[in-house]
Amino acid sequence: MYHNILVPIAFDGDSKPNAALSVAKTLAAKDATVTLLHVIEHVPAYAIHYIPEDLMRATRDGLHAELSRLGEDLPNGNALLLEGHAGRSILDQASRMKADCIVIQSHRPGLQDYVLGSTAAHVVRHAHCAVMVVR
Repeated sequence: MYHNILVPIAFDGDSKPNAALSVAKTLAAKDATVTLLHVIEHVPAYAIHYIPEDLMRATRDGLHAELSRLGEDLPNGNALLLEGHAGRSILDQASRMKADCIVIQSHRPGLQDYVLGSTAAHVVRHAHCAVMVVR
């Protein structure tokens, strides 16, 4: 059983976070803390001027609210929203919070994933704790 679990959540078209949440709940010790994390990729400088600030704020608020909702059924569930590179941000947060397990969802790999690598593959290769990959 794990005591400090990090669950990165992607809100893309293929994302079905319930499987990862179920695995995290199963792996959690009674006194565990489960942190749901979403990483917002940096918007390039040339594009940021075209996005209204209130839209960015509303998007962040909506994402945080959805993370909080998803964490309601988890032991000591909490939500965290970061901005940066997904793979590095997940690993940095796992290190900061001294996570003993990362439960990450992976999509079905395509050819581009073998050439470029995916976030889940990056986390698996570089994490200093247990990683459970859910398909």
